[in-house]
Amino acid sequence: MPTSTVTLRPPRNCVERRAIWWWTTQELLEAVIPALVLGVLAMIIGPARFWLLLAMIVVLAAGIPYAIVVPLWRYRVHRWEATDDAVYVKTGWLWQEWRIAPMSRIQTVDTERGPLEQLFKLSSVTVTTASAAGPIKIAGLDHELAADLVRQLTATTQATRGDAT
Repeated sequence: MPTSTVTLRPPRNCVERRAIWWWTTQELLEAVIPALVLGVLAMIIGPARFWLLLAMIVVLAAGIPYAIVVPLWRYRVHRWEATDDAVYVKTGWLWQEWRIAPMSRIQTVDTERGPLEQLFKLSSVTVTTASAAGPIKIAGLDHELAADLVRQLTATTQATRGDAT
């Protein structure tokens, strides 16, 4: 059986375009909910009203642009690919990380769908290896594609020789 060399290279596949809206919604919620709490507190606590409203404005002034820019940038960067030899993933937006998991090192493959992911018909696939760097996570996949990927990775890892350690 010929062996192939697994090398670090850019993965070919983009995440689902709906991931932009999923990430945007997450980031907006992380800005709007604290801003609402600060606004309610400002109405209740008169002596601290100025400072609470100032904090609310700062949260919104930082959070809303972040929620617009970061998801678009993440979509441009995040890539993934699964071959018969390895799973390739590139993630991050400011600090970028490229990772490879050879099939012989894969221990488990999991799928996760939080409430917002379900709303956008997305899933995340987590590939766990014996690596000290932790699992590889591919977020923002179409939920049907994620299920197919999990089936493919499970079948490929079962057919791959090695002890996954």
